Amino acid sequence: MAALRQVAPLLPVDPLDLERAEAALLRSLGAHASARAAVSAALHDLAGKRLGVPLWKLWGLDPARAPLSSFTIGLDAPDVVRAKVREAAPYPILKIKVGTAEDETMLRTVRDVTDKPLRVDANGGWSAKEAVARLPLLEEMGVELIEQPVAPADREGLAAVHRASRIPIVADESCRVAADIPGLAGAVDGISIKLAKCGSLREALRMIAVARAHGLRVMVGCMVETSLGITAAAHFTPLLDLVDLDGAALLAHDPFVGASMVAGRLTLPTAPGLGVTRR
Repeated sequence: MAALRQVAPLLPVDPLDLERAEAALLRSLGAHASARAAVSAALHDLAGKRLGVPLWKLWGLDPARAPLSSFTIGLDAPDVVRAKVREAAPYPILKIKVGTAEDETMLRTVRDVTDKPLRVDANGGWSAKEAVARLPLLEEMGVELIEQPVAPADREGLAAVHRASRIPIVADESCRVAADIPGLAGAVDGISIKLAKCGSLREALRMIAVARAHGLRVMVGCMVETSLGITAAAHFTPLLDLVDLDGAALLAHDPFVGASMVAGRLTLPTAPGLGVTRR
């Protein structure tokens, strides 16, 4: 909120001048990606409303092409994990948090309850050696994707895990903006975009284009966010291979209504702009 108070005098007079607005935001709020993402989402919402179309239509996208979203199961005691997996019964794909000494217990506990496709997210919790050592277990458990196995700055470690793994590797914390992607080519199979990390919807679109130019798969992720943040990201999901937009589903009270998700299937709003309303 403190960062946002700097923004008003810097924005262009024309709200549709999105490139000029983004340049001003980057100059003044370069370190505050989440604040920049908030203003970017607001400006795109206004642009869509001025033109009378939802953002996905403004971009010429087909909402039916959005991939199914995964649902995250966090680290916890085995009994709690089992309960979480059962509660997630409507979701066809699960993302399991790993990266601790209890990884095998965590995965076997999940597999005791379900045979659904699993993706894992280590959040940089392994060394390259530990990640490679876990690959046989991950294969045995039928894991189809490994997100951020090593620390964000460990590009050599990412490359080593990638060479050793038959499971696709996706960079999350190692990839913040489009300029990070060329250095990751050959070291991973894909990259993950988060609006609160990259700083704007326009940067997200650039990341998609750069990743595609390097032959990489593209995923979108999220923090624990309301439907306002989730819906902003949902509008570009038809361009992606992988989706993990369950943040609003993890909230007890979501103050907004926007993109809906039933059994992992996203339905994008048809109202102009982001299509988000207060609950």
